[in-house]
Amino acid sequence: MSLVKGVPLTRRRERAVPELAGKVPVSTPAMPRAADLLPYLERIDSAGWYSNFGPLVVEFEARLSQRFEAGTQVVTIANGTIALSLVLQALELPAGAYCAVPSWTFVATAHAIRMAGLKPWFVDVEPVNGALTPEGLSACLLDAPGPVVGVIPVAVMGQPMDLSAWQGFESRTGIRVVIDAAAGFDAVIEAPVPVMVSLHATKSLGIGEGAFVACRDGDLIRKLRAITNFGFMGDRISRQEATNAKLSEYSAAVGLAALDMWPSTRLRYMNAARMLRIGLSALPVVALQEGWGLDWVSSTCVVGLPSGASEFVEAELADQGIDSRRWWGLGCHRAPAFQNFPAGDLRVTEALAASTLGIPFFASMEPDQINRTVNALSGALHRFEVMRKGSSK
Repeated sequence: MSLVKGVPLTRRRERAVPELAGKVPVSTPAMPRAADLLPYLERIDSAGWYSNFGPLVVEFEARLSQRFEAGTQVVTIANGTIALSLVLQALELPAGAYCAVPSWTFVATAHAIRMAGLKPWFVDVEPVNGALTPEGLSACLLDAPGPVVGVIPVAVMGQPMDLSAWQGFESRTGIRVVIDAAAGFDAVIEAPVPVMVSLHATKSLGIGEGAFVACRDGDLIRKLRAITNFGFMGDRISRQEATNAKLSEYSAAVGLAALDMWPSTRLRYMNAARMLRIGLSALPVVALQEGWGLDWVSSTCVVGLPSGASEFVEAELADQGIDSRRWWGLGCHRAPAFQNFPAGDLRVTEALAASTLGIPFFASMEPDQINRTVNALSGALHRFEVMRKGSSK
């Protein structure tokens, strides 16, 4: 998404919400139904094994690992925030040191850094795709507030990343890299450095709560598995500080059913994305992430808008019964929980926060919902342009 600098405008009037057939939600999970789970639940009943790396978890991890290149191993974890934190802990990074992270991410990324005993250092992203790059981080390392021992690049709304470039960055600098690809289930197929993918219900492959970490480093995966299980490694001797963050057999049952239906789920997402792309093509000022709905898909559609339009358009859509979401708010650095941590020049992050918006998108989206969304967005953008021209006089 390209950016144009600017300042958000505030609406000068409020309109009553019209009588509508129903609101268009910003997202609807595509979860397996009860009938899809039944065969796996019956396997749980038959085995009498409910947690502690049971047969369904083992199978689920094996099927997830098959999505990656040969030699990649997978460990499932209770949720994505804990997963990121435990990877940082498994890397044994020195407590109190800094971990670089784009402010343009969900707050969970920064919370994971704090949970691991590290301090976030918020850095800016590239204006075209909103991602942190190795080149971008290298350019500002001299201005770091202290020793930087790790970095968590983020796959923006699930978009593909150049992971080999980050592997090269780690080799050159010694700074450990952990990828937050929370929404990247469809796009991530390699893991030269540790990659976390969320399995939250809001994601394209959801199980309710859960996540997995993929990596080629088998020793790291084994250590991470032990950390999720009280530090046990095949026995009942706790060998390191750890926690209980395992996935249950019931969660794995949902995951296996979700994988069974993934080809059809992905097709539904792609079909909905195709229809939405067609509708949005009539709005040249609206930008989509590169390749979204063509080469890859996630469970969200985040559009680029004219500079400073996010707040105005968000309110205008709400007036029309169209839900929307600024998924990452104003950036992590603006959250009260992180205002006391250092940040670099975040002008791109600030611009993204004011010019991007998550609009309705889900696998079961109907043509009428797409038409209502596009029409409401078109009207909102027209009124924004009228207001901006009036404000400039």
